[in-house]
Amino acid sequence: MSNKTDKILAWSCFGRNYLLDFSQTLVMGIINITPDSFSDGGLFFSPDKALELAERHLAEGADLLDLGAETTRPGSLPTPPHEEWRRLEPVLKALVARKDCPPISVDTNKSEVAEKALAAGASIVNDIFAGRNDPLIFDVAARHGVPVILMHMQGEPRTMQIEPHYDDVVAEVKAFLIERAEAAMRAGVLKERIILDPGLGFGKNSIHNLTLLNRFDQVIPEGFHSLMALSRKAFLGHVTNHKDPLGRDPATSAATAVAVAKGAEMIRVHNVAPNRDAAMVGLAIRRENC
Repeated sequence: MSNKTDKILAWSCFGRNYLLDFSQTLVMGIINITPDSFSDGGLFFSPDKALELAERHLAEGADLLDLGAETTRPGSLPTPPHEEWRRLEPVLKALVARKDCPPISVDTNKSEVAEKALAAGASIVNDIFAGRNDPLIFDVAARHGVPVILMHMQGEPRTMQIEPHYDDVVAEVKAFLIERAEAAMRAGVLKERIILDPGLGFGKNSIHNLTLLNRFDQVIPEGFHSLMALSRKAFLGHVTNHKDPLGRDPATSAATAVAVAKGAEMIRVHNVAPNRDAAMVGLAIRRENC
């Protein structure tokens, strides 16, 4: 594996200092502040429930949190920016008030929401559209000097799972990630602050997803940090015959170990504790193979 990147990523935003150490696999705990998430069905839609989940993630060793207030499950429609921010604001501000608040990623594709979230204490922008929905989101990230997570998606959530097709899924996803990373850099985002995600489950069938997992070390372009977000995805249900996303946690942990062994530096998961253990196994395998 030759994807060499600096192991320490440090930055500041609105007077706050942040650091991520990529010498160990980083675990990002998901908090869906939505009424209709595919994975947890609105269990954490209320601010109190979302904050309880954040406490559990941190107690189990999450290195950072990812707050999302717009459902992006297959077939979903966009959430208006004012509603997205209404859901995000109380949870974000309560977390930022903690003395031990970790870096917080805001899962949004709207520059307006990203701007408000960064001002309120978020420190990373996670855009599943990789700047295609709202190119100004790159300007926001560049102006505030924050890392951005850019994901591959074929189509859009409303249509992405309608017969996705690739001639070479690895080559096409990699080319897309290179193009979007270059767009971010043209807007002023520093290369070392770009984190790339192949977007498992977004415009891909089960074979596409398994291929990207198996060849993850070939997907991420040289010199960029990497993230794998496969938690509870439908392809794991197809493999294990678990229709209920909540029943896919053991399969998620198994896939996490593979992803980290193949080079994933960060994993985005719903259930932190077992995936932290799985990541440690994957990292040990990767180091043995280097």
